[in-house]
Amino acid sequence: MRFFFALVVLCGLTGGCMSPAKVPVTILPMPSDISTKAAAAMTEGDRLFRSKDWGGAVQSFQTAVSAQPTLAEAHYNLAVSLDRIGNKTEAKKHYLEAANLAPGNKVIWDSPPLRETGLNHNLRQKSYLDPTPGQRF
Repeated sequence: MRFFFALVVLCGLTGGCMSPAKVPVTILPMPSDISTKAAAAMTEGDRLFRSKDWGGAVQSFQTAVSAQPTLAEAHYNLAVSLDRIGNKTEAKKHYLEAANLAPGNKVIWDSPPLRETGLNHNLRQKSYLDPTPGQRF
């Protein structure tokens, strides 16, 4: 009986240790060359995102995108916020737009939909940010 219990514990620990590391999901800081209106919206979006008000963050980052459409950080932050509320379709558009605007930005290019091939993503997940089945975080 002890052997069986030890085996179960060992298997549980091994499975947890072997799961892939969680990629931290953060929003990007605003760059220095930003319009006043976009800066205000980014600051507010950052505050709302950190307080887990995803819907409010979406609105603020949408304002930033409207104020400065070429701002990759605003598109990325909007995408992450949209992803948090489960709007994967709209989030993916903004992840891609951010990647197009910032081809060398590793954080943007490591975002979930850009890491995925599109064929192996679990469509039942509410968000790209949800762990895939079998991953333990």
